[in-house]
Amino acid sequence: MKYKMKKIFLICIFNLFLLNCNINAQKPQNYIYTSSGDLQNIEKMIMRKDIGGVQIVYNWKSLEKAKDVYDFSGIEKDLEYLTKLDRKLFIQLQDRFFEPEARHVPDYILNDKEYTGGLVPQFDNPGENKPVGNGWATQQWNPAVQQRFQKLIGELAKKFDGKIQGINLPETAIDINIKKDKTGFSCDKYFQAELDNLKFAREAFKQSYVLQYVNFFPCEWENDHKYMSRLFDFADKNKIGLGGPDIVPNKKGQMKNSYPFFNQYKGKLSLVAMAVQEPTLTYKNPKTKKPFTKKEFVAYAENYLGVNIIFWSVKSPWLKN
Repeated sequence: MKYKMKKIFLICIFNLFLLNCNINAQKPQNYIYTSSGDLQNIEKMIMRKDIGGVQIVYNWKSLEKAKDVYDFSGIEKDLEYLTKLDRKLFIQLQDRFFEPEARHVPDYILNDKEYTGGLVPQFDNPGENKPVGNGWATQQWNPAVQQRFQKLIGELAKKFDGKIQGINLPETAIDINIKKDKTGFSCDKYFQAELDNLKFAREAFKQSYVLQYVNFFPCEWENDHKYMSRLFDFADKNKIGLGGPDIVPNKKGQMKNSYPFFNQYKGKLSLVAMAVQEPTLTYKNPKTKKPFTKKEFVAYAENYLGVNIIFWSVKSPWLKN
């Protein structure tokens, strides 16, 4: 019996090591959120004692220059730089964009017939008092497009699994004109595509964290399609982390969608990592009528959402002090 218990104990310790689960026992760690190529300009921020690492956004086109022609030199350079500074790297693989001219998928995805244009227009209104802007979302519900995206994930895993702390897929929210869509979109297809990508990433990355940003799903409100509940259950069972692009205390829209599930699954997920990006900084505390402070962001992230890592915009006021 003692031998059996000891064996079980050792297996558990090994699994915890693989998933870096010790992070869950700590206060939220502070990371910086930025774009590739900016590291040297913010080295003083990175070297702060209260910063554990950096999340860097890499768009699809920057990593796949042509079909099956991959260029990971940017990630390699950033990883080498951060490793020398004893800081960790979290990469965000971006397949949706929030400016009209941002169509950052490989040219063959845009032009070859089987990909039906590769992108669909979407609208986005981040932050407060911001005009609605045009952007683009990748057609992950198109099997041909998704196959190519998953191929990229697989190539990244071959190169960086166990070297980077984690990889995260971008937010689940997209806002497209469903009535005018001609790409075969449906809400169920989109949801299933998100799960399929997550499952593929989890199987490809066996050591590094796999994280999905989740805030809203098209067609859903208050879990009326069971998308949100199914995603959280799927993440829990498959050792997938969840997070989001915005920590906004008690934001009404979020409270009708992802936030209550973060609270429900507090302490259960392998990782919860959320961001305070530039639009997030524009939100105001309705009680004070002033922008939320670092203390307010952290308190809500820790106490209600169960966050382990916060990715802070370089424009966060406290980082400038």
